[in-house]
Amino acid sequence: MAGLLVFAGRGNGAEMLKPVALPEFCVTNGEIHANSDGRLQIDSASSRAVLKAQTDPVAEIRFTYLGPSAQSKPLASGEMRRQIGIKLKAANTCNLIYATWHIEPDSRVAVSVKRNPGMSEHAQCHAGGYVNMKPSGAAAPPGIVAGQPHVLRAELRGAALIVSADGVEAWRGDLGGAIASLDGPVGLRTDNARFAFDFLAGPAKPGVVGVHCEPTPGD
Repeated sequence: MAGLLVFAGRGNGAEMLKPVALPEFCVTNGEIHANSDGRLQIDSASSRAVLKAQTDPVAEIRFTYLGPSAQSKPLASGEMRRQIGIKLKAANTCNLIYATWHIEPDSRVAVSVKRNPGMSEHAQCHAGGYVNMKPSGAAAPPGIVAGQPHVLRAELRGAALIVSADGVEAWRGDLGGAIASLDGPVGLRTDNARFAFDFLAGPAKPGVVGVHCEPTPGD
């Protein structure tokens, strides 16, 4: 899978994604731990994390689905969904972009923008401000099977977002003005599922102040 790392010539200027170590994450919800083989693992019902440093808005998760989490936590909508996702331009818990790969009850890639101008804390926005974005092109991703490796990648070029799942371009579209004022690191989220994974991102942007890391109830 090493060939998936290279994307020279694309709009963000980054040429190589590299694995992110656990100390480089700010884990704001749930738990992430490192395994003896060097991979990271999530077992909690929900998890949220961003990189402490800011990079270009492109990231990749190489993961193995380990099955449902021991406990379950419905989304704010009440839906019991299992999923893994990438955060882009995560300014804070109230303003960011999500590209998620659903496992159950449906199997698809979805993109949403959470936008709450003037808000930055979960106590202010809760689960408000979500807009589900419509793609200009999409293809059904492969089904996620426990014990098998999968790759989710999201790359933002200006306002144009491309999300691939196991090499399939599962979502492509323009996010438009909804993201004009967003700026922040990349990160990840999981819900109601366990994963062993490697998270890959580009180099830290020089001169950009990293995030202030503190726990939050979720986003």
